[in-house]
Amino acid sequence: MLGNFTYSNPTKLYFGENALDNLASELNNYGKSILLVYGGGSIKKNGIYDKVIKILHSCGKEVFEDGGVMPNPTSEKLYEGCERARKGKVDLILAVGGGSVCDYAKAVSVSTYCDDDPWDKYYLRMEEVDNKIIPVGCVLTMVGTGSEMNGGSVITNHSQKLKIGHVFGDNVFPKFSILNPVFTYTLPKYQMVAGFFDIMSHILEQYFSGDDDNTSDYLMEGLLKSLIHSSKIAVENPKDYEARSNIMWIATWALNTLVAKGKTTDWMVHMIGQSVGAYTDATHGMTLAAVSIPYYKFIMPYGLQKFKRYAINVWDVAPDGKTDEQIADEGLARMEQYMKQLGLVMSIKELGVTEDMLDGIADGSFIMDGGYKVLNHDDIVEILKESM
Repeated sequence: MLGNFTYSNPTKLYFGENALDNLASELNNYGKSILLVYGGGSIKKNGIYDKVIKILHSCGKEVFEDGGVMPNPTSEKLYEGCERARKGKVDLILAVGGGSVCDYAKAVSVSTYCDDDPWDKYYLRMEEVDNKIIPVGCVLTMVGTGSEMNGGSVITNHSQKLKIGHVFGDNVFPKFSILNPVFTYTLPKYQMVAGFFDIMSHILEQYFSGDDDNTSDYLMEGLLKSLIHSSKIAVENPKDYEARSNIMWIATWALNTLVAKGKTTDWMVHMIGQSVGAYTDATHGMTLAAVSIPYYKFIMPYGLQKFKRYAINVWDVAPDGKTDEQIADEGLARMEQYMKQLGLVMSIKELGVTEDMLDGIADGSFIMDGGYKVLNHDDIVEILKESM
């Protein structure tokens, strides 16, 4: 039964090849001081930086730069960003980059005027925001996280070997996001396909929970089939606009909170994958890929009917003459074959995990209770061993 829920998403999206043309009109809604947040410098090589700077200057903005945001933004970098934002008394944080840059911008937005240590307050104690929030806008250059249209923000603390996400409320969602699929063309294949699997994992985390005849499940099956189709095309031709635009749109809808409605949601693949990332600093989508098949094989007996439905409706497995277990197994086998076809990492050993890390990774994996089985420490260690 579809339960009671409230749905709200305040982010305004501009999508398409001319999406950046709308930045100037959005900037007019904010004050003069802008914190420009970006990553390792690729936007300077591909020309996106120059385009954004030109628009900022044409609008008479004073720009404070905060570059060097790493793929897994750290608590140390967060403190640095807060200092820059306070010093500049910024009126808007403009994130130009992928999901990590958008995540980081949201973390800075809620942390700059926080009287407490933001890592402790938001990421350890999971408290809500009760201080001034700096609005955020995004210009997306990599797809995967859905951070352009949600309140999620993941930060890594290397000293504590923890990578934690906080899902903030509507007031922290980006006020606007600019999505031009062409901006994703220059991304290296490794990062591109990691983003593709991040999208798939977001959908599966919500899909594999509950067995009701839920509208959300039908939406997610459609998104998955579209993603599988378009990602195969994009791997062969990264500049296929139709494929890249479809994937960009799927990524947004995969995690803008819509398809979660009526679902308990799982998120254990993310909890385990993020813990792997805390130890190895590996690319997020690859940590998810490396643990997904072992995890889903482990929980499949507890949610067999949904795995059967997944195999038939997403992977086109013919059910005739097969047991439910055989149908479900074949669905996961086709998923694994697809993942290998994309070139995803299928072993955590490839990401730098060693046997002596397994207990610590399991300890750092937050236990969620929305899936088909609530795991314990030993279960996670077993899954990690299978992921090696």
